[in-house]
Amino acid sequence: MKKLLNTLFVTTQGTYLSKEGECVQVRVDGKQKTRIPIHTLGGIVCFGNVLCSPFLLGHCAEHAVAVSFLTERGRFLARVQGPASGNVLLRRAQYRRADNARTAADIARSVVIAKIANSRTVLLRALREHPESPGREQLESAALRLGHLLGRLKEESVALEILRGHEGDAARTYFAVFDHLITAHKDSFFFRERNRRPPLDNMNALVSFLYALLVHDVGSALETAGLDPAVGFLHRDRPGRPGLALDLMEEFRSYLADRLALTLVNRRQVTAKGFRKTESAAVVMHDETRKEVLVAYQKRKQEEIQHPFTGEKVAVGVLPHVQAMLLARHLRGDLDGYPPFLWK
Repeated sequence: MKKLLNTLFVTTQGTYLSKEGECVQVRVDGKQKTRIPIHTLGGIVCFGNVLCSPFLLGHCAEHAVAVSFLTERGRFLARVQGPASGNVLLRRAQYRRADNARTAADIARSVVIAKIANSRTVLLRALREHPESPGREQLESAALRLGHLLGRLKEESVALEILRGHEGDAARTYFAVFDHLITAHKDSFFFRERNRRPPLDNMNALVSFLYALLVHDVGSALETAGLDPAVGFLHRDRPGRPGLALDLMEEFRSYLADRLALTLVNRRQVTAKGFRKTESAAVVMHDETRKEVLVAYQKRKQEEIQHPFTGEKVAVGVLPHVQAMLLARHLRGDLDGYPPFLWK
């Protein structure tokens, strides 16, 4: 359980929330854990087997406190809110910003800066941890190139098309040296280029699976915050594509998905036996390997990190929710700019 940015996150399974006077009473195994005044809350997010009394739901509706229900792994299920919800105003603000090339570029620029900075940090950490790496020169060159791109984006605002070009350049630079980050199973796990739909090698299959989990979690976080996951600022609108979820996940690709994929391979937690190639040359994971990756992903999400903007310690799995709420606050006008997640 964690109270963050006026939102109560309940992750302990079997928790029961009820109304007690003007407070939210939190009980686990029949024992009271805490009581929180309703006027201090902006929302409640329940993960998994968390129950709420109907009287509490009504009380929350009266006080404009939205209650969201997600699966234990973070998939959005439903949101309960009263008629006075400001969601329509938030989404209208989101749509107006997305339709305005300048304001869309401002938010997209923050996202791209975070993506490049976090990718560069992954490379720099690899250089520190493996100073004798045979690919050291290439990693240093890529980190330098990303640093130059980062400096240009921090110094000047650019149009969306130019911004997308810089983002693509950074992605190519990063993935060009990604193979040097793999230190084990080099015969079975290698990275020649980014390929998907379908992935054509074991590493791409693993990375693609983790990206799918990540975009799912980010989409749930956006739904919880009242935002529309389909309307992004960096990614263009396309039927069936969660543009805003893809925007926000850019900040977490290297930090969460790529690093976890590398850890699983380099520590030999996944092996080539867990993958198979189909007749169409696509590579897929066996069910057992998929379960191992899911367990590792959930454990990673339980680790804590100090958030660079709020200064509070939060679980890694809650980071998308924090960023979604910060974006919502910016769109409402409470923050002058959107503060992206920058890993240090």
